[in-house]
Amino acid sequence: MRGAVAAALLLAGPVAAAEARFDWFEYQGRDPAGAAAGNGEYRNPILTGFYPDPSITRVGGDYYLVTSTFAYFPGLPVFHSRDLVNWTQIGNAIDRPTQLDFSGLGLSRAVFAPDITWKDGTFYILNTCVDCGGNYVITARDPAGPWSDPVWIREVDGIDPAFFFDDDGRAYLLNNGPPDEPPRYDGHRAIWMQEFDLAAMRPIGPRKVLINGGVDILTKPVWIEGPHILKKDGWYYLVCAEGGTSVNHSQVVLRSRHVWGPYEPYAGNPILTQRHLPEDRPDPVTSAGHADLVDTPSGAWWATFLATRPYAGDFYNTGRETFLLPVTWKDGWPVILEGDAVIPQVHPRPGLPPSPAAPDGQGREAFDGGELGPHWMTLRTPRDRWHRLSEGALSLEARAEPLGGKGQPSYLGRRQQHTHAVASTRVDFDPAREGDRAGLAALQSEDFFYLLSVGRQGGRRVVQLERRAGAGDPPHGVVLASAPLPETGAVDLRIEARGGRYDFAYATRPGRWTSLVQGADGTILSTRTAGGFVGVTFGLYAYAPES
Repeated sequence: MRGAVAAALLLAGPVAAAEARFDWFEYQGRDPAGAAAGNGEYRNPILTGFYPDPSITRVGGDYYLVTSTFAYFPGLPVFHSRDLVNWTQIGNAIDRPTQLDFSGLGLSRAVFAPDITWKDGTFYILNTCVDCGGNYVITARDPAGPWSDPVWIREVDGIDPAFFFDDDGRAYLLNNGPPDEPPRYDGHRAIWMQEFDLAAMRPIGPRKVLINGGVDILTKPVWIEGPHILKKDGWYYLVCAEGGTSVNHSQVVLRSRHVWGPYEPYAGNPILTQRHLPEDRPDPVTSAGHADLVDTPSGAWWATFLATRPYAGDFYNTGRETFLLPVTWKDGWPVILEGDAVIPQVHPRPGLPPSPAAPDGQGREAFDGGELGPHWMTLRTPRDRWHRLSEGALSLEARAEPLGGKGQPSYLGRRQQHTHAVASTRVDFDPAREGDRAGLAALQSEDFFYLLSVGRQGGRRVVQLERRAGAGDPPHGVVLASAPLPETGAVDLRIEARGGRYDFAYATRPGRWTSLVQGADGTILSTRTAGGFVGVTFGLYAYAPES
């Protein structure tokens, strides 16, 4: 498997001499005590951390899944499974700087909810690059890649495009777009459909609104989106998210005998939501929706969907995650959860041959291979080579691109996947001037992050903690604490997440940790505070101001 970050960043030109050397990176995580999965069971979520908007397709006995990544690069991770529970990342669909350009975008823009499908030996991903081109399609014969350059679908506005391939060979493109009337209220959207010519890679014929507003426009439903059509027993089922992607998120279904409708809603809608449950329930799962349904070779049905696991109220730092539940057919309608049902932490596994358990992302990475794994990401699209792997270390060029800007900084990160997590690293860096810094960040967006780094203050080499808690703070935030360091030698850095609190420590001798700050406010790293659609990443970073 090719390491997409390494392939993308190994561009022309050597890495400059002014650099920070990271000997290793280690991640350990756990979640508050809950039910453990026993024999024949699995535990939700099936993809922990910032893996939202899952789309799934089946080819024989193989399942493939993609999720959103917004302005992180590489984008659109592609996963494979044979049992719907254990997923292995096999690549990234956006792994070349020439495919898309995220330059200057906020971290929650760029690639929104993707849709993956397969037909006649070709895989298709439909997607929207928000503020960077609009709707497009990419293709691959092998889902591990390479994926093609985008073919732009300029005729279709809106977001969340998806394909439906009918039995007669026709293809249709669905998406969320503005209604065909003046909006009646904030969040008034519509689901559109148009036939699509796969050979010419363009929409054909008229577009038609399939849903205006939602299942009942009189109730002013907001953000009907994420449409998918499935066909079963002569019925066309239109499955969509409704209510927005926060606590009022839900999944609804409508059906018709004809692909163009009219579509009638299920009387028991929504078929999935947690918005009606008490806020003070133990171990809550919230914001459930944006589901995609898939069948197994034996005819069973399952749904992947996004949801969140708050540590308090609506505060969560791990982002929107991917969950799995079975679909029950009730009087000809697909139902994921009914009534007051709570999304279970543990559930019986699908009746499928088990896949090998994928690496859980925990442990130490020694940087002794030739490339980084596909789970490593940077911010926006790289245009220069600024990192290298050599002699058992990862070296980052210290460049004049701050974390708090909208450029492409020397930052490589991976997701925080647990409510309680520890990220640590060893960095060897000689800050030549005031403003030079290199270290470890907990980053939610360009406006909200903590940075624990080796830098220089008043002529002395120091370890320092900076916090950016909004766009009004300086690009590297404000210094919360600092301590002197020896002028030479590697320094170990550690960030520990404890729900809504983060601790920061350093060591000049292995294992001899000194606390720099304890109990810092971690809610600034939540979507509730920072806004947007991403979760926290822990990352390695180097910076030097312009001479």
